[in-house]
Amino acid sequence: MTVRIGVLGCADIARRRALPAIKRVPEAELVVVAARELSKARAFAAEFGCAAAEGYQSVLDRPDIGAVYIPLPTGLHHTWIERALAAGKHVLVEKPLTTRLVDTAAVMAQARSRGLVLMDNLTFLRHGVHHFVRRMVAAGEIGELRMVSGVFGFPPLPAGDIRYRPELGGGALLDLGVYPLSAARFFLPEEPEVVAATLREDPDRGVDVSGAALLCTPDGRTAQIAFGFEHSYRCEYQLWGSAGRIVVDRAYTPPPAWHPVVRVERQDETRELTFPAEDQFVNTMREFVRAVTAGQPAEEVTAIRARARLLDEVRDRARVLRAPVTCQGPGGRLDAAGARD
Repeated sequence: MTVRIGVLGCADIARRRALPAIKRVPEAELVVVAARELSKARAFAAEFGCAAAEGYQSVLDRPDIGAVYIPLPTGLHHTWIERALAAGKHVLVEKPLTTRLVDTAAVMAQARSRGLVLMDNLTFLRHGVHHFVRRMVAAGEIGELRMVSGVFGFPPLPAGDIRYRPELGGGALLDLGVYPLSAARFFLPEEPEVVAATLREDPDRGVDVSGAALLCTPDGRTAQIAFGFEHSYRCEYQLWGSAGRIVVDRAYTPPPAWHPVVRVERQDETRELTFPAEDQFVNTMREFVRAVTAGQPAEEVTAIRARARLLDEVRDRARVLRAPVTCQGPGGRLDAAGARD
């Protein structure tokens, strides 16, 4: 069975990673790409060998499309997920599913009632290296796991980037924080709860540009995460146990040709394990097609809800710090307005 897929939007992540992944999965067929402007859709269609359409609803109205991939800004996810499900389409949407748990729960209930698959495109969890690391922890490689820490951050974005627009679901928590939060949940043996958090908000843009959180499980294990748009690049997690530590760098967004390196540190030894390169977008697309044809695993549904809950808890329990955002330019520091000191 071939799953015929339409794409709602021409985001950069779709061009660089998701659409090439669709083309690499034999059971998936990229049929059409839609944009608000037909010229943009035609440019994408020419690159990937599919049809172009003007307007997202035109794809949902096509009876020959069985599923859609939605790479729109996060603030638009809820609306277009609802419309896609109402049109009888299976849905793969960029992470996070929506901006709030209540909306995530609503569209998941809608999908369940119609017998449709609804997945978020949080691809790193489908890279094999993380499952190998989890098996290492379960086998006692670092003793008993005590703490997970994870960070994801990079330098400030261009001033007009959509991630600085609150009406489009912008902010560092939804764009970056979801990764280390998900890593914490993936490795901790029980569901964690957010016990403290901070969010640094840009008062001019009205979005959070960085943050941190402390999580705890019922048995006392902890997780510490940090994220932001105002940092030097870091993308890693660490697992600290009673007898050692595991470190994974380039953990969340490795290029398809990247060979992940897992560093294992014990009292008297340090060793590095290098793993084969994988395209986690291809892995995710295969999982989506498998869910469409064979049914969505219950644990996937549970994981989506749990991630949405953690994002809500960070926001609800955060101390919000409002201060002008600065970034380091080549000739000195720049304030949020671009003035150089």
